[in-house]
Amino acid sequence: MNTYIYMVRHAESPHTVGTERTRGLTEKGEKDVERVTQILKDEGIEVLISSPYKRAVLTIQDLANHVGKEVIVHENLKERIFSNEEYRIPDKELYPLLHKSFSNTDYALPGAESIVDCQSRAISVLNELLVEYKGKHIVLGTHGLVMTLMMRFFDQRYDLDFLLQMSKPDIYRIQFNGSEMVEVKRLWAESE
Repeated sequence: MNTYIYMVRHAESPHTVGTERTRGLTEKGEKDVERVTQILKDEGIEVLISSPYKRAVLTIQDLANHVGKEVIVHENLKERIFSNEEYRIPDKELYPLLHKSFSNTDYALPGAESIVDCQSRAISVLNELLVEYKGKHIVLGTHGLVMTLMMRFFDQRYDLDFLLQMSKPDIYRIQFNGSEMVEVKRLWAESE
């Protein structure tokens, strides 16, 4: 019995100083939410689970309303803690940190999380879901890095280059047979 995980990277969020947990969506992000719903509305979605961050929840909330389900918030799907969980790191600091982190997966700033730590907590959620919702169609509202690290756990091709080419939002349907990832298909297309 196959389980389908639809990993949904959150839509575009304002790049402003502010708390990571409460940043919403830009106008473009809000429009893209409609496309996320259109792409996934006929996929037989049975369960929707999200990072606690507002931008991730908002990206799948319209779909949840459409299919008549609640979004279940799971703390361990939150973004990697880069330095201070509350505030966004500027891109000029984030990109060098990502490069260093993928070169040394145990690297972390003081009080922050390494890639190994982040992947471990995210994979524990994914493994629980594959058991609890075996045979179901599950949407995970999450973040690009967390999504990449979950996919990387099963296939090393999902690396920093993959992360950097992803869009906001992005959608990947992953087919699992038990706990084995057997197929990955991108459902989001930029040109639509």
